[in-house]
Amino acid sequence: MGLKILLDGQLVEKENAKISVFDHGLLYGDGIFEGIRAYSGRVFRMKEHIDRLYDSAKVIMLEIPVDKKKMAADIKTVLRANSLRDGYIRVVVTRGVGDLGLDPRKCPKASYFIIADNISLYPDELYKNGLEIATVSTRRNIPESLNPRVKSLNYLNNIMAKIEGTQRGVAEALMLNSQGYVAECTGDNIFIIKEGVITTPPASAGALLGVTQEAVIELARKRKIEVRKELFTRYCVFTADECFLTGTAAEIIPVVALDGRKIGDGKPGLITTGLIADFRKLANSTGEVI
Repeated sequence: MGLKILLDGQLVEKENAKISVFDHGLLYGDGIFEGIRAYSGRVFRMKEHIDRLYDSAKVIMLEIPVDKKKMAADIKTVLRANSLRDGYIRVVVTRGVGDLGLDPRKCPKASYFIIADNISLYPDELYKNGLEIATVSTRRNIPESLNPRVKSLNYLNNIMAKIEGTQRGVAEALMLNSQGYVAECTGDNIFIIKEGVITTPPASAGALLGVTQEAVIELARKRKIEVRKELFTRYCVFTADECFLTGTAAEIIPVVALDGRKIGDGKPGLITTGLIADFRKLANSTGEVI
């Protein structure tokens, strides 16, 4: 049997999971999404992800057609239907079917769908040996234009940066904000470590507040490591002792070079590898049972 998708509350085969060409999510990127992970039969930090989804919806004045409790139940339904104990879940809410104009009032009802499948964002050797990244010229959206804290379906800003990174021959690209401060990578939050202190950009830098990011901050503080949310520039990355990225799909991945400059000794550091082990233990032992 093939992959099953939950579309507007109904399970359908992948081949039959279709939306209208008049859906404003397709026509204008008018919608929101969340990426969630399941580990060992549990959904990791589902409440935090669902809360962020509904916060994004509120900001863009999108009324999700089901409540949070129903959304959580639907996520579990999709995982069970696909016999997945470990996997990636994508929840998407669109403005729904309207006309060819921009006016969202012409879309009487939002639509939602949930996909659950396997995912492998980076090869295993990069988790062991570390990732090289490059700074790209595409700047992060400014909050006054489209706040990066909204996980909207309009990801063209990130995609343009991803294209630049690919052209530079790297698997991930670093994005700066309009003032030249480090914001985040195309799909991950960034952390640096200097003299035992961990720093990650604040939301004001143009960074999404990541669920994995917050989990890692909690783990670091349990290790009695100081964590700061502060603005910093590429200089701070170049001169850091360690660097790593976090994301739902990426989890925690070490960064060993930026723009051809070796970070630290050019190998994943002890704090980073310790946090990777802590995170894997946390992810596989906590969360809502499927």
